[in-house]
Amino acid sequence: MEAEAAKYIGAGLAMLGMIGAGIGVGIIFGNFLNGALRNPGAAGGQTGNLFVGAALAEALGILAFVVAMMIMFM
Repeated sequence: MEAEAAKYIGAGLAMLGMIGAGIGVGIIFGNFLNGALRNPGAAGGQTGNLFVGAALAEALGILAFVVAMMIMFM
């Protein structure tokens, strides 16, 4: 196997972290909506936690993207 092909395979594997980020954000918002519908009074106090959790999940996805780009171009 050539080194160039191995770089592309490694970058593709690194991008699998984006799948995890998408699944994580879906789970976060789905669980928030489930909890907000069960107890609407407490939903306002948990909105900050919702956005922090979504931001952390997206940050991991962006990190996976950056690692993939570093593998490809370095």
